[in-house]
Amino acid sequence: MPTYAFAHLQTVDFNAEIVEYIERIDATLEPFEGRFLIHGEAPTVVDGSFEGMLVAIEFPDRERATAWYESDAYQQILPLRTRNATGGAFIVDGVAPGYRAASFVARSKA
Repeated sequence: MPTYAFAHLQTVDFNAEIVEYIERIDATLEPFEGRFLIHGEAPTVVDGSFEGMLVAIEFPDRERATAWYESDAYQQILPLRTRNATGGAFIVDGVAPGYRAASFVARSKA
């Protein structure tokens, strides 16, 4: 089941360190089969509020997503982002094909 790494970047200081981070991140994803789905896009807000930009990266599974984030290659460049952007990142599993929202209700009652 696919797993996703998301970053909600509220502010970004677009400087030399961020440029270096962007130039190096693709190489960190390749060994873990990660691929960008969304990169630095400001969404069109249709309900509520959202400040900043969104990044979404897809991995084949949670093991590879976690291994990517914890890898030496990514940990070496991570400070380039955290020093120059506010926001946060998280990893979350996707749902299986055919998933229905009502499944969440049944799971919650268990």
